[in-house]
Amino acid sequence: MLTGAAALANVAGAAAVLSRRSWGARSLELILAFSAGFLVAVSLGDLVPEAITTGGPSAAWVILGGFLAVHLTQHVFVRHFHYGAETHQVEKSVGTSALVGLILHTFVDGVAIATSFAVNNHLGLMVFAAIVLHKLPEGFAISSLFLAAGGTRRAALGAAAALGLATLVGGVATGMIDSLAVHGLALSAGVTLYVGASNLIPEFQGKRGWAHNAFFFLGVGCYVLVAWMVP
Repeated sequence: MLTGAAALANVAGAAAVLSRRSWGARSLELILAFSAGFLVAVSLGDLVPEAITTGGPSAAWVILGGFLAVHLTQHVFVRHFHYGAETHQVEKSVGTSALVGLILHTFVDGVAIATSFAVNNHLGLMVFAAIVLHKLPEGFAISSLFLAAGGTRRAALGAAAALGLATLVGGVATGMIDSLAVHGLALSAGVTLYVGASNLIPEFQGKRGWAHNAFFFLGVGCYVLVAWMVP
């Protein structure tokens, strides 16, 4: 039941983005800057250390593999196109890569909720609260990425719903696929780091003014605040 509630938090984050009928180019740029900060922070502050703690030193190679896999699929095997501001801010492949990485992450979220409640209810509620708090900006980030890539509002909402579904599947699959829970977390770290650092940051690095950088650090701060509120 609580796993389902956590899954709905992804959709709630997307709903915050979709509650506005349309977004201007500058507004999407600022949202992408926020998303970049959040994705980089969650990968380096959460996914990487947790993956290495869970999977040992070999997890670092899986993280690297995830990072390289996105580069191969976006820039080596497929020709790189940049459509420009007249169509959308980022490529469709960026949204897809982010979705894959975050699906692996939210799958492990479901595993974490189920396993923590197996220890005791207090730990379970703490883990549940932490996951819900970071799922809201996750839904916000993935839906904004799909909109910035020229996707429909339905596709943006569907991407957030996919994250929620992965959480449910993770809760159900707990104890059945241990290796995926371990290596999936490391793979998610590599993919998420690449999307935030390589795909999104360059989109606003050359922009004038302080607003884009302010939103980037706001995204980082959002993660830090969540981590501080619920360790």
